Amino acid sequence: MRAPKKALLFFILPFGLLFTAFYLAPILYAIKQSLYRVERTGTFGPAVEVFGGLTQYQRVFADGPFWESIGRVLLFGVVQVPVMLGLALLLALLLDSGLVKGRRFFRLAFFVPYAVPGVVAAIMWGFLYSPSLSPFDAVTGNVDLLSADLVLWSMANVVTWVYVGYNMLIIYSSLLAIPQEVYEAARIDGAGAIRTAWAIKIPLVMPAIVLTTVFSIIGTLQLLAEPQVFRTFSSAVSSTYTPNLTVYSTSSIPNFHLAAAFSVVLALATCLLSFAFLKVTQRGGDK
Repeated sequence: MRAPKKALLFFILPFGLLFTAFYLAPILYAIKQSLYRVERTGTFGPAVEVFGGLTQYQRVFADGPFWESIGRVLLFGVVQVPVMLGLALLLALLLDSGLVKGRRFFRLAFFVPYAVPGVVAAIMWGFLYSPSLSPFDAVTGNVDLLSADLVLWSMANVVTWVYVGYNMLIIYSSLLAIPQEVYEAARIDGAGAIRTAWAIKIPLVMPAIVLTTVFSIIGTLQLLAEPQVFRTFSSAVSSTYTPNLTVYSTSSIPNFHLAAAFSVVLALATCLLSFAFLKVTQRGGDK
């Protein structure tokens, strides 16, 4: 039994080292940093790090703009995530239906936006939204897509454009794994294409939809590139517009200890939301 155990350790050790170095260690370091604060002796005295306990967390929970940004991204997610995943599911079903010719071309075409870096995509769409730069000035001249009321949904459009193809591929891969015998049985029972999609395909790819939803919840709370770029196009986007932008702005002051506390609270909120969603979907699946 010794040899198999050594072989198991040989294969697990590289992952364990990388997981510890690039996942656990940064989390522990952030928690440690969040427990300290900076003190100065006098107005121009040297800055000294001292243990502050939960002082930084008290500041986090008393920070109104931070919690407003949490509410903003939650509203963003409630609207944008269902729209994005609905489009991804629709495109995956169309590719799997056999009605579309040139599936390889469309599969690649739908995925190409995901290959565009988020910052580049945000800059490109920012130019398209800007009334003075957009080639669609007939639209942007009459509707200010960068105003305080619409800029959040303009960013939602950018995120949807980038990630629809990525989520579509995950769902489409799950569709390809469904045995053909299931479809043959449905055809024998007289089920049409729409009935097959609704009663067979969608229930069988539900695990993939749940997976993409969890990824999207995590991505929503980590929204950074789009608001950071849109700050150059719109005065409606402040330095605390999203939680991650708040962390970035706070660390740029620099106030690394408060930024670490923001990060820890944001990570806990992300874990709680993802876990709650998984528990709800599991409970619904058990019924």
